[in-house]
Amino acid sequence: MFAYVSREKRPGFDHNKKAGAMNSLVRASAILSNGPFILNLDCDHYFYNCQAIREGMCFMMDRGGDRVCYIQFPQRFEGIDPSDRYANHNTVFFDGSMRALDGLQGPVYVGTGCMFRRYALYGFLPPRANEYLGVFGSTKRRAPDFKVPSEDESETQSLTSHPDLNLPRKFGNSAMFNESIAVAEYQGRPLADHKSVKNGRPPGALLLPRPPLDAPTVAEAIAVISCWYEDKTEWGDRIGWIYGSVTEDVVTGYRMHNRGWRSVYCVTKRDAFRGTAPINLTDRLHQVLRWATGSVEIFFSKNNAFLGSQRLKFLQRIAYLNVGIYPFTSFFLVTYCFLPALSLFTGTFIVQSLDITFLCYLLTITVTLTLISLLEIKWSGIGLEELWRNEQFWLIGGTSAHLAAVIQGLLKVAAGIEISFTLTSKSAGEDEDDAFC
Repeated sequence: MFAYVSREKRPGFDHNKKAGAMNSLVRASAILSNGPFILNLDCDHYFYNCQAIREGMCFMMDRGGDRVCYIQFPQRFEGIDPSDRYANHNTVFFDGSMRALDGLQGPVYVGTGCMFRRYALYGFLPPRANEYLGVFGSTKRRAPDFKVPSEDESETQSLTSHPDLNLPRKFGNSAMFNESIAVAEYQGRPLADHKSVKNGRPPGALLLPRPPLDAPTVAEAIAVISCWYEDKTEWGDRIGWIYGSVTEDVVTGYRMHNRGWRSVYCVTKRDAFRGTAPINLTDRLHQVLRWATGSVEIFFSKNNAFLGSQRLKFLQRIAYLNVGIYPFTSFFLVTYCFLPALSLFTGTFIVQSLDITFLCYLLTITVTLTLISLLEIKWSGIGLEELWRNEQFWLIGGTSAHLAAVIQGLLKVAAGIEISFTLTSKSAGEDEDDAFC
């Protein structure tokens, strides 16, 4: 079934841009099809590997896969100049950092090329989660799980009942949508074909055909995407894509990890999806500015990893802290780049004379960092040219877009000044002489 959804927009209602559109699609699809998994692709991406969804679902349906909230695929781009002068491929991040996070609690959500578990988007805890109690989380107990229905239980009760009695207050007043929540959770369980599988579903449970769509069902799907539906609910706050940040993708993934879910990084032999990227410096810096501004917003919000729950692993917390802190390194980078020019004009060397002890420490740190970089290159398969391009653009972005993002973020926090962003241009006009200028 293919359905094109155009949500309602009216003056006076904040439609929350991409996050609001995704939440509307989640509700409408729950009424129309209610598939247990949701694929998120930007409009400038397309399928490049027809088996990508199957490979992602293998992680979801494997033993223990019911604790996986999303499968993130790497981003691959077309139409980039051969030398990749603006580091659009970003291989250091996608082939290095994201693979490393896969060994922790999972990669961050980057906004596209991601397959979600519908039930995880609804803000529930993962199965077999620990519920931390007390001020410091020292006492823990099992969070309530769904019980696998026995043969004596009616199928209707097992597929439509849910232990949370506050569904209308959280999700809205659509009875049809609220009934679909337990169905989506049940359909997303792994097959209970082995005694080691916990929280599984029996074989043959999904063989019943879906009833055809009728007029009341379509009317309900239209009602859940109206402007007023999210009023006095938890959509955008605790449920679905989170509102309030220009980088809603990172915040949404963080909320899931903070509840105890884990994610998986799926690198297929053939690229899963391909898309387009900014091809000139202006658009590329505009994109970096938007990302960095979102990171500053995260740092000054309740989504700061310092405030994360006990379910967020320590190293995963450090990774999310780095997401919010990295734009602030622009102050040190600008100072580092400005000091040589200042010394040249003043004729004085600002740094004092160095003794042999300090030089030994400096040499040790330099050699250690170099060896770590070489090991990362060998492990991830990143080329030296790709690493060099990444370092070059880090310097360009750190002395321009990152610094501007920190200033804009501070203005928003201190004075409430909102900075509006437009979509990043990723195509060049036909009459442009040099598309990469």
